[in-house]
Amino acid sequence: MRKGVVVTIEIPGGTQEQYEETTRLIQGAEWFPPQGFIAHASGPDGSGGWRITDFFDSEENFLAFVEKARPMFEQSGMPPVMPNFQPAVNVITG
Repeated sequence: MRKGVVVTIEIPGGTQEQYEETTRLIQGAEWFPPQGFIAHASGPDGSGGWRITDFFDSEENFLAFVEKARPMFEQSGMPPVMPNFQPAVNVITG
């Protein structure tokens, strides 16, 4: 079994355009994929914002990723957000 953390980020008012620009910048970074990265999913949250769900092997590796990506978030206009961490008992990827 693969364990880790589920990271959920709610971005009120976040747009698909902001998300896609941020993703383009991050995927172009020399350090992508970040250490501990397992999987990522995102989409509209149903109330006019954007939701991101990431799976990392640890909270520490996710936070290290955020520090590297912070300038990219700012460049694309993403507002500062607080991630919500939950333990993942099992992560299955294809």
